[in-house]
Amino acid sequence: QVQLVESGGGLVQAGDSLSLSCAASGRTFSGYAMGWFRQAPGKEREFVAAITMSGYSTYYADSVKGRFTISRDNAKNTVDLQMKRLKPEDTAVYYCAARTGSIYSITEARRQIRYDYWGQGTQVTVSS
Repeated sequence: QVQLVESGGGLVQAGDSLSLSCAASGRTFSGYAMGWFRQAPGKEREFVAAITMSGYSTYYADSVKGRFTISRDNAKNTVDLQMKRLKPEDTAVYYCAARTGSIYSITEARRQIRYDYWGQGTQVTVSS
């Protein structure tokens, strides 16, 4: 079992930056690839970013590429999502998720069904 707890959400203005963090406890954190997903009101949950177990490779949704950065610290059991130049359309509940197995493509990174553990989410609201 892996327990995931997100933090760092809040209310910001368009153009601002915000960093989210996900703390993991339980089994060996470095054995899991990690992802961030988000769900806006009335919409389906969507992929945001993912990072491999070693942190060597990262994957991003087109909508956040160049603005968001995912990183992990296997010594601290955390995965972060740095968000810059936020837009109102980034408003959503953000979830971190953990999956076993490697990620070799953006297609694989997006597959929500492959993620075994999910956090409860943190709200990010971007005002215009």
